[in-house]
Amino acid sequence: MVMQKENNVGLRRLINALRWTIKGFRSTFKNEEAFRQEVYLFLVLAPLGLWLGENGIERALLVGPLLIVLIVELINSAIESIVDRISTEQHKLSGRTKDQGSAAVFISLVLVVVCWVLVLFN
Repeated sequence: MVMQKENNVGLRRLINALRWTIKGFRSTFKNEEAFRQEVYLFLVLAPLGLWLGENGIERALLVGPLLIVLIVELINSAIESIVDRISTEQHKLSGRTKDQGSAAVFISLVLVVVCWVLVLFN
């Protein structure tokens, strides 16, 4: 059983978690072009979705999938980092893993398009 450090409980733990979260955002933004593009897309479309949505449900359906894209891209970037950390040599499983992460991001982008079309062209 792993013993938790006393200085990493309560408010200290929350402060550390926030610091690591910000570090993760910055690192991904700096190193991943796709994440930067998706953040810019979010910054344009989220306010537009809030404005175009006629009620809370429509606003959630327009903005929520945009957040899902960012979540999936962060997870995909983490997976790619792990694969690259393990080995830089070409391997079919490494390639498959990266392709699957990319496919997950693509599906999240399709979700954005489907939600926007269904809400706006109802």
